[in-house]
Amino acid sequence: MIIERIWPDNAYRNFHYLIACPESGEALAIDPLDWQVCLDTAREHGFEITQILNTHEHRDHTGGNAGLVNATGARVLAHAGAATRIGGVDVGLGKGDVVRVGHTVELECLDTPGHTKAHICLLAHGDEPALFCGDTLFNAGAGNCHNGGQPELLYATFAEQLAQLPDRTRIYPGHEYLSNNLAFTLDREPDNLDAAAWQADAAQQSAADTPLTTLGDEKRINTFFRLQNPTIIARLRERFPDLNEHPDAQTVFLKLRELRNTW
Repeated sequence: MIIERIWPDNAYRNFHYLIACPESGEALAIDPLDWQVCLDTAREHGFEITQILNTHEHRDHTGGNAGLVNATGARVLAHAGAATRIGGVDVGLGKGDVVRVGHTVELECLDTPGHTKAHICLLAHGDEPALFCGDTLFNAGAGNCHNGGQPELLYATFAEQLAQLPDRTRIYPGHEYLSNNLAFTLDREPDNLDAAAWQADAAQQSAADTPLTTLGDEKRINTFFRLQNPTIIARLRERFPDLNEHPDAQTVFLKLRELRNTW
């Protein structure tokens, strides 16, 4: 499997991805808002884009579909529950479905609601698993729930699905927010030395060269995976005095998400 991460340098700070089969050269484009950049990158590498996958229905992820379909004839794949809102979807997907690219690539669909109620992540299994997670999980952060989402569903997705993946799983999010997310972690957990080290490293990198995290990294630097950390709980209780001394994980997650909304 060949992965090309594309930085279009737009106001939304999108990442686009091409996933290609090394044998056939067929490629899947994930959330190709800037479709021309995706097409140019594919041609540069000798790939043929035959499929488009939208992780969810927001326009900053689907807005390039029509242009790329017109240029390539690619089929559009998306969560079956979002197909009507997206429009022009050829294949509606659900939990456990497999997206095949060329002869060698298989990607499992995870039904991951929260940011929206119909959101898909794609999981590549193997020795180096990879998660293409749209706006569910960001490097060191979590998606918001402002436009059709639900925080309780996002917590369940994190706890019941994402946290259970192998620690070596590489994280490929839909946007580049690493430095800002690390700043939030350090605001909640100032003594997190791992987050501080990542923040110092990120400050030396351009957005296009933002380092990848793994799920193991996320468990060390992402406050939304660190729900029983005493420092995080103590500082939350300063902001939310009604929070008891030993809150459950879901309550901590929801309070963190509430705080992050206006941070």
